[in-house]
This record gives sequence, structure tokens and C-alpha cells, in this order.
Amino acid sequence: MTPGGGDGIFDAVSNDAELQAVVTERRVRGDGVDLAVFERGQGPTVLLVHGFPDTHAVWNAVAERLATRFRVVAYDVRGAGASSRPAGRDAYRFEHLVADMRAVLDAVSPGAPVHLAGHDWGSIQSWEAVSSMPERFASFTSISGPCLDHVAHWMQAGLRRPAGMRAVARQLAHSWYIAAFQLPVLPELVWRHALARRWGGLLERTEGVLEDGHPAPTLAEDAAAGVNLYRANMLGRGRTPGDRRTNVPTQVVVATGDTFVTPGLAAEAARPFADRLQVRPVRAPHWVPLTQPGEIARLIGEHIAQVGRATP
Repeated sequence: MTPGGGDGIFDAVSNDAELQAVVTERRVRGDGVDLAVFERGQGPTVLLVHGFPDTHAVWNAVAERLATRFRVVAYDVRGAGASSRPAGRDAYRFEHLVADMRAVLDAVSPGAPVHLAGHDWGSIQSWEAVSSMPERFASFTSISGPCLDHVAHWMQAGLRRPAGMRAVARQLAHSWYIAAFQLPVLPELVWRHALARRWGGLLERTEGVLEDGHPAPTLAEDAAAGVNLYRANMLGRGRTPGDRRTNVPTQVVVATGDTFVTPGLAAEAARPFADRLQVRPVRAPHWVPLTQPGEIARLIGEHIAQVGRATP
């Protein structure tokens, strides 16, 4: 498997039958960057957005399963895999991430809303998208990546009562790395010269991740660029969160063994802000698209079907 993927053939399994899903690659011009976009399957369009420090390949096993019923689109976000890797913190602000997603939507589904699923930072930026351009989405599945505004509101409310204070303290303990990523230069050096070559083994030991082609060979540069996601977007939202709402039918998948997002935060933060919300717990670690791709594909498919039944 190439670092950012590419044209290829992957085996996919649907019920008892095997089929081959051809993956096509194209380039889409985003907000000043070139984005590598990968497509497979036929049917209603499902857009999958990856997080940090992954590439679109984190979704491969999920995409293979979904492609038996859907047209599945995934892309390397700016700074990752085969897409452009702009320099500097400001290039990774939400406004650019959402503009990139809009460009992908214009290219792959200009006339119809898509079903969206995001993991980690892919989910965090997807919350921005479903809040700012809800007409582009038929459904949204969020995995291990809450909206930053929702997080800030949840923490502020939690600090008003003892039980909430304990929940906030647990989440802060899980989020230690966010402060570390604010340091200049050092996080990039650690990723490039130490952590990247150990990352696969670390995930295997802590999460049971065993996936061909993961992490991507571009991991060192992907992670060094991706720390700017934290620098560009985290601190301001924590101080002055907005009232970020959406009416897109939303499913929050709560990985109960998540090392980074506590179940309390994942399950509760969005409730005041998502008009059509359901929460689905899964006994899994953070990288559930890799460890339990069949379960994630099933949940996405069920959510899409439920939305379809509810549509007049």
C-alpha cells in the first residue's frame, strides 16, 4: 500500500460473497492546496474524514465494507498523506479545513447531500461543517472527535457541580498532549526523530491495532504538520465557545475504551446542540475504525438507513 494510497484493488466482503472494489484516485483543488481523493463503490455517497496523525487509509477496512452498498469517498486532509502539506499554524485553521471539505463535496456530489462520518480530528472538523453548511449533509456519524465548542460548554457546566468537576478532571488527564503540542518546535522534532518509527508498535500494544499499511510511511511529516491543528484551533474555542448547532441527523459513536476522549464527554457534550441526536456506545479503543471496522460500517449503514426511513 502506498503512503497516500492510489488506484488499486482491494478485497471487500459483503455477507457471504466476496467482491473486488476498484479504488480510483483524483486530485481536487481545495483552499489553496491539492487534495488526494479516493473513491470506490456505487450508490448514495458516504464521505469519510480521517484524524490525526492518520491518512485516509485509516478508513480502508470500513470503506471496503460500505462500498458494497454505497459510493465511498475519502481524502487525505491538508498536511497528510498525498495531499499538500502547507507550512505554518494558520494554514490549519477550521476555515481552511471546511473550505477543503466543501471543495471535495463540490467535486464528488455537487447536486446532492452526502452522508458524513469523521474520526478524531476528522470528526472535529466535521462538526464545523455540519454546523456551517448543514444542507450539504444527509447524516453525520461522529467518532472520538467532539466539537470543540461543545467541549468547552460541557467543561464550563461541569465545573459548577462536584460530579461534573470530577468528569472534567478525568478528561483533562486524558488530554495532556494538547498542552504539549502548543510548544514550539519540540513536538515536530519528537515526531520526526522518535515517535513516528515507534507509532505502529505503540498502537499494537495499547490498542491491538494490526493493520497492513498503517501507520502510513508519511507519518513523521504528517504528524509534524498536523500538530498545527491543535495550535490553530484549540485555545480560542476553550476561552470563548460559540453556540454551534446542527439539525443534521447525528450519530455519536462512543468508544468506551478511548484513551483520549472520555465516554462522559463523548456521550454528553453534543446533546444541547444537536437537534436529532442518537448515541451508540461501542466497547472499543480510540482507533475503532482499525480495530472494529465491521462494527463501524454497520453503525454507519444503520444510521443512513434510519435517516432514509424518516425522510418523507
